[in-house]
Amino acid sequence: MSKTKKTIVLTFAETKTNDLLSLQWPSPPRNILLVKKSHSRPATEALIEFAKHVQSVYPSISLVVEPSLAASIHDSLPFPLFTASPNFTSEPPSLHRKIDMTATFGGDGTILHAASLFAGTSHVPPILSFSMGTLGFLGEWKFKDHQHAFREVYNSKAPAATKDLGNRENSPKPTGARVLLRNRLKVGLFSPTGTRIPNLTPTSSPSIHALNEIILHRGASPHLLHTSIHINNRFLTDSVSDGIIISTPTGSTAYSLSAGGSIIHPLVSSLLITPICPRSLSFRPLVLPLGTNVCVKLSERNRIGRDNTGKEGGVEVSIDGVRREEGLGVGMEVRVSGEEIDRSDRGWVGGVPCIMSGRNGGGGKGLGEANGEDGWVGGLNGLLKFNYPFGEEG
Repeated sequence: MSKTKKTIVLTFAETKTNDLLSLQWPSPPRNILLVKKSHSRPATEALIEFAKHVQSVYPSISLVVEPSLAASIHDSLPFPLFTASPNFTSEPPSLHRKIDMTATFGGDGTILHAASLFAGTSHVPPILSFSMGTLGFLGEWKFKDHQHAFREVYNSKAPAATKDLGNRENSPKPTGARVLLRNRLKVGLFSPTGTRIPNLTPTSSPSIHALNEIILHRGASPHLLHTSIHINNRFLTDSVSDGIIISTPTGSTAYSLSAGGSIIHPLVSSLLITPICPRSLSFRPLVLPLGTNVCVKLSERNRIGRDNTGKEGGVEVSIDGVRREEGLGVGMEVRVSGEEIDRSDRGWVGGVPCIMSGRNGGGGKGLGEANGEDGWVGGLNGLLKFNYPFGEEG
């Protein structure tokens, strides 16, 4: 992958008629990362078909995959793929310096995995997701529309891209693909003395970012989890529960929803604190501004993680479904805040840009239909069966 060109600094334009942003390439994308659902033949076949289409119509683009995937599909493609070193998983490369865009083939878990590859940086390339998973609440496009979807992205306000494409696909004048900039959490783990401790992934970044949520859970322990929660350095409450979830609006339809948390529109910049089976009936989920600083400290009253290291039966902590090998011990803290989005002349920094379907019938289930909200409401009704009446046919 060292032979690929450096990433393009892209920008987003705000629109007057929609809450979504408009993607604007200063030049055509050059390096695309392909990520697929594990152990899925349909996802593998879709990725191969997509790769062949891109290589055929856009030969200047370099395709990048994870090493394990490269080994399994190498013989299925008549052209070379780029990949990182074999220790990609244990030592993630600086993908944000190389990748211009990511395409995913799978469900919500595949999107989370793709976003996690950029968890240590504020620069996340746009994600074009093809829904091929179980639920697919985050997946925006159906794979049958992959040629149209990629053409729409490639031609987003890039004169050079249009010139390079020519008339091979009778492309319309580029209008800019629509982008939902999903907020992330910034997470830090600290020892009882206030020293920062290693995060979930090996990264030089002092913090790790989460697209969905961070979860503290008692795990296999029969004892309840005792935590002390502070909001902007002010004491909020002592909690006794199975665990605590701090989620983004994107994560509000995941574990937090199952635990009784509120559903938050992804355009609402906020974070959500949801207790898991609290002992107190008055501990209700809290929706807070995105810039709120939340600190969750493991109380001395805990019978979990009494060795203060978390190595022996510690409190389980996971970010976006990835569990830290060592649990947390008594006195340790988890500090969470919303990731800031910087709008400068150098481009937008922060958040996860998700490319939305640009028209009705484009395969989308999210925000990309008609206006900024109808698709999201349709997702609640069609996928989550929001307020679905009992005993009636759908």
